[in-house]
Amino acid sequence: MNRVVITGAGTINPLGQSVPETQEAMREGRCGIGALEFRDVERLAIRIGGQVKGFEPDSVFNRQQLALYDRFTQFTLLAARQAVTQSGLQFIGELADRSGVILGTSGGGLLTQDENYRAVYEDGKNRVHPFVVPKLMNNAAASHVSMEFNVKGPSFTVATACASSNHAMGQAFMMIRSGLCTAMITGGSESMLCFGGVKAWEGLRVMSKDACRPFSATRNGMVQGEGAGVFVFEEYEHARARGAEILGEVIGFAMTSDAADIVMPSRQGASRAISGALKDGRIARDRVGYINAHGTGTAANDKTECAAVADVFGTHADDLMISSTKSMHGHLIGGTGAVELLACLMALNEGVIAPTIGYEEPDPECALDVVPNTAREAEVDVVLSNAFAFGGLNAVLALSRA
Repeated sequence: MNRVVITGAGTINPLGQSVPETQEAMREGRCGIGALEFRDVERLAIRIGGQVKGFEPDSVFNRQQLALYDRFTQFTLLAARQAVTQSGLQFIGELADRSGVILGTSGGGLLTQDENYRAVYEDGKNRVHPFVVPKLMNNAAASHVSMEFNVKGPSFTVATACASSNHAMGQAFMMIRSGLCTAMITGGSESMLCFGGVKAWEGLRVMSKDACRPFSATRNGMVQGEGAGVFVFEEYEHARARGAEILGEVIGFAMTSDAADIVMPSRQGASRAISGALKDGRIARDRVGYINAHGTGTAANDKTECAAVADVFGTHADDLMISSTKSMHGHLIGGTGAVELLACLMALNEGVIAPTIGYEEPDPECALDVVPNTAREAEVDVVLSNAFAFGGLNAVLALSRA
C-alpha cells in the first residue's frame, strides 16, 4: 500500500482567489457571505450567499474558451493551475499515463442551464449555442483539466451532492494507494448561485436569510456558496525523490450510506463513516485533534453530527476541536469538502484552527468545542474532514503531517 501525500493546492472561493488569501481569511474569521448579485435576485426570498466577487473571466479566458467553460469549470481550471504549479509536476511520458483527474460537483453547469432555459422558455428562442451540452455536463471541468495538463489516466466526475469532493478525493487517494496511479488532480467545484439554483434550494426551506451560524442555538439554516478547491495527490516516494514540498499526508478514508432518508441525516451513518476513516488509517481516537465539520447550520445536521462525533470518540470528544468554515464561505455543495480541506492543512502546517464564526448561544445538543468566533493556535497531528450529503451519502477523510 503506497503512502499518499498532497503536493499542490489551489482555490477560488468567497474568501479568496488563492490558498494564502483563503487561509488568511480563515485565520481572521472573516465572513465571505453577503448580498447576492445576479439577474432577478429581487424575486428571491433568499438573497445572501457566499459569492465569488471581483472575478473577471474575460481577463483569464479567451472568447473561444468562454464558449466552452461554465463558471464551475472556470473556477476549477483556476484552482487546478495553482495546484499543479505548486506541485511542480509536468505530466509527460509515463507520468501522464499514470495520472488522472477526479473531481466532484453536484450541479455541474447550472448557470449554463439557467441561461438557456431562459432563452428558450422566457425569450422564445428556438436555437441554443451548439456547445451547450459540453458546457453544462458534469464532467466538463474534469475533461478540461485533463486536456490542459495532458493527464491521460483515469479521469471522471463524482456527483454525490454535498459529499462530491470528499468522495472524489477519496477515490483519488485509493487509486494512488493501490498503485494504479502515481499522481491525481482532485477536489471539487460548484457554481449554483443563479436564479434557478437558489430558487430550487428555497423550496427545501432550510436556507437562512441572514447568516450561517453552525452549532449555535440561534442558527436558522444554511447559506449557499460557490467556488473550487483542487489538489495534487501524489505517491509519497515519487514526491520525495523529486524533492517536492509536502503539504500533508492522506492516511484514511471511508464512505457509508445511511440507507434511510433522502434528506434527513443519520447519526449511525455518520458514525460509521468517521469510525471507518479511523480504522482505514489505523488511527487511535486520541490522536485526532481537529475535525472540520460538515456543519451546515441546520438543526438536523448539527445535532446529528455532534452526536456522531460523541459516539465515535467517547470521552475524547471533550478534548476535540470541531469547527465549520461554512460559517465563513457558505456551503459550496459539491465543492465544499475541497475548500474545507484547506482549513485542515492550515491546522496541520500552521497550528491554526479555523473558527466557527457567527456563534451566539450554546446549544446543549452540540456541546462540543466548536472553536467559537476566533481562530485558535493549537498543535495537532491528525485531522478529519467530514462530508454528509443529501441521499444519505457520507465521506470522511483523515490527514496527518507527513
